[in-house]
Amino acid sequence: MKNIFSHPVHIPAALRNDAGALIYSAKSFAAAMLAYYIALSIGLERPSWAIITVYIVSQTSVGASLSRSLYRLAGTVAGASATVVIVPAFANTPVLCSVVLTGWIVFCLWLSLLERTPRAYAFVLAGYTASLIGFPAVSDPGGIFNVAIARVQEIAIGIFCAALIHRYVLPARVSGQFNAKLSQTLQAARGRVADTLSGKPDAASGPLHLALALQFLQGISHHIPYDFALSAPVRQARKAIHDRLARLVIVNCELHDRLPASGTLPADVQALMGDVQAWLTAEGADAGSTAESLRLRCTLLIDRYAAQAQTFDDALQVSFIRYLSEAIVLLQQCERLSGAIHRAKPVFGEVQTRAAKGYVFHRDPLTAARTALGAFGIILSGCLVWIFSAWPDGGTAVSILGVCCTLFGSFDTPAPHIVKYIIGSFWGVVISLFYSFALLPQVSDFPVLVAVLAPAYLLAGSLQARPPTTFMAMGITLTLPILCELGAHYSGDFAVAANTAIALFAATGFAVISMSLLQTVQADGAIARLLNLCQRDIRRSVKGTLRVDETHWINLMMDRTALLLPRSERAPEQALDRLLHALRLGLAVMHLRRSDAPPGREVDALFHRINAGDCNALRERIAAIIERHLPAADEHARQLVFRLVDLHCALRGPDHG
Repeated sequence: MKNIFSHPVHIPAALRNDAGALIYSAKSFAAAMLAYYIALSIGLERPSWAIITVYIVSQTSVGASLSRSLYRLAGTVAGASATVVIVPAFANTPVLCSVVLTGWIVFCLWLSLLERTPRAYAFVLAGYTASLIGFPAVSDPGGIFNVAIARVQEIAIGIFCAALIHRYVLPARVSGQFNAKLSQTLQAARGRVADTLSGKPDAASGPLHLALALQFLQGISHHIPYDFALSAPVRQARKAIHDRLARLVIVNCELHDRLPASGTLPADVQALMGDVQAWLTAEGADAGSTAESLRLRCTLLIDRYAAQAQTFDDALQVSFIRYLSEAIVLLQQCERLSGAIHRAKPVFGEVQTRAAKGYVFHRDPLTAARTALGAFGIILSGCLVWIFSAWPDGGTAVSILGVCCTLFGSFDTPAPHIVKYIIGSFWGVVISLFYSFALLPQVSDFPVLVAVLAPAYLLAGSLQARPPTTFMAMGITLTLPILCELGAHYSGDFAVAANTAIALFAATGFAVISMSLLQTVQADGAIARLLNLCQRDIRRSVKGTLRVDETHWINLMMDRTALLLPRSERAPEQALDRLLHALRLGLAVMHLRRSDAPPGREVDALFHRINAGDCNALRERIAAIIERHLPAADEHARQLVFRLVDLHCALRGPDHG
């Protein structure tokens, strides 16, 4: 009889996602009710904040939940401390108090936009905790210290319960997610190089999307230490594999440019290409003896054709083989590093990782300052309306406005995300009113309360686990405990609930309009600034004032590419190609500047002509210089020719013909 268990069962991705969302929802609800019970037991003023905290910090993996919890706690303490200092000091002048409090909030927002790692969440929390505590306390500054202490306690309980449940109840390891994504990325990288060698037309732009995969891997990697995976060698291996994959993007583009320009390749080079393609596309291909034999064949061909090179076309063919050899080595090292990461073992030999750079983030203080200044104008204008209108619930509205500006400020176009939150808040208000005046008056003990709250929170929690509906679900999970006034005793005050709902919708509606005007970054403007910064770096490289090494430059440009790709549909034509060619041009100049052998006056003169505009004439001049150095008599001369070929190819970009 055939064993039906002999083959693995393949569960559709949709079912896996549904199961994961339901498990996440159940764990989050359990953590929220545990936090609520503890907060009630010790008599905290607003135990509903413990519930809110659980849903804010909970993530679908252990590492992400723990890291987010730590950053929220640090940000909450910092924000509460700042509020305790600011509000009493300026309480007698509400306008000045609003200015100073708003200044703190936007300063935290500015820091969060510069950080660009998950640690930025601590700065976000430091800002919007001050908003939530500070603005409602402006009219009653005497109790600010007690309010701040109570909020920190309530939030700390929520953080503890969320971390406890997500860590020990059906924990989902972020390290497993990283390893699975890494395997997919390596397979895709092999496929892209194979596409290049087979001459597919989109093979050059395809590797650009590897930048998004690298950005995603970096985002996961940051949480791995909180997943109780603290091996330093493996951490270094993750950095090293990023360095090699980023370099592979450049190598693949160099291969793509040289393949048609090299003309008819010799038979032995074509045979080598065929064997490399077979190795790249083979099922279960490893980076062992096959890769090593291919690399040795490349070395023999490089030595043979470099010694015979007489013309620029000959030098171009040698350069093609050199990059083919480098692609093999990079993929071989990536496989070894991947194996070390999967086995949590250190790596040795040629893939030593001490000098690994890892992900390099692009930071733009001016763009961050623009967003922060927009938030300053939005929050302060809301404060002025509240103060001069003497609206009793204006402090609540402004506090929500501050949360919107900090929480959604990192998006290019925050309005659509706030609209989703408003939709969720609308349903949260409807559900809250139904609970407050139909169900909660009938509840007499805690187990019954849990059973009554379960349907709404389990549904909203499962929606929160799905990226398309995350913000809408947060509108429900965060609104429900506030409007229901979940405390030690049922209150059921319709006027309070109605005024809070009005403040909520007034603040979020104002946020949509004002953030569309003052905090929205147009895609074409963001793209133009990225490209201008790349051109600035090239000019610095030409002048010899760009003080970064090759790996740092490549990794920085990969991050810029990852920032550009989501905007590519709204980008000017060839924007991605311009970014990639800027990277290659900067590298070519950097290599010539830092060559072991002095390039000489004729090569040094090229640097002053790169930005002159006549790139066709410059390429002809480079080709002539290359031919004067052929045949290359020694390794220094070969390196110079190789770098000049790089510069010649890099100048053949979308703007250079």
